[in-house]
Amino acid sequence: MSGHLAEGTVSDSASRLTASRALVLFAHGARDPEWAQPLRRVRAAILATSPELQVELAFLEFMQPDLATCVDRLLAGGCRQVIVLPMFLAQGGHLKRDVPLLVGELQRRYPLVRFDLATAIGEAPEVVQAMASHALALLERCR
Repeated sequence: MSGHLAEGTVSDSASRLTASRALVLFAHGARDPEWAQPLRRVRAAILATSPELQVELAFLEFMQPDLATCVDRLLAGGCRQVIVLPMFLAQGGHLKRDVPLLVGELQRRYPLVRFDLATAIGEAPEVVQAMASHALALLERCR
């Protein structure tokens, strides 16, 4: 892998993704298909703001596509850099062990492609602040 991204930011000087780059929102997955609706809304919100971006969803288990299938499709379309953003609240076991192994295997399979693995989205300061703000607003509404 090219390296881990701090706080989900892009590591090079370019601030925008291009057609040869893709962002994969990578989530755990669940047996209930409705579980993924918030993730689909995140993807839709990104694309509503920046429709030129290549943004996909992939899942660790229970749902499709898995990460390898998603990456295979992206590379078939000409993508040469994949940024994997774990849509997890924290760096638990999957993000400490399983996901780096998955991304490492993809890097070995596609040595000419750049793979960047970001930290869990829930650890980004903006996300922590958004959760805190929501909790405080909830307390105000429940008076």
